[in-house]
Amino acid sequence: MRIIRLKEVIDSTGLARSTIYKYIGEGAFPKPVSLGDRCVGWVDSEVYDWILARIEERDQAEGAAIRSSGHLSMAS
Repeated sequence: MRIIRLKEVIDSTGLARSTIYKYIGEGAFPKPVSLGDRCVGWVDSEVYDWILARIEERDQAEGAAIRSSGHLSMAS
């Protein structure tokens, strides 16, 4: 297990600092761990799991769209 700092969280997720803290406030993103008076970090596996959950949501939404249309069609 590793603790990663905000820069790495931003680089890993592609989210802005303000969006990360907004999602934390909404309970939609892993909470940081206090490392000192003015220092926080995130558990890397929690951030990784959050990213995987976004991918899974995307894949389920795509699967639902395919099921509702019956198939994928390509215009010719």
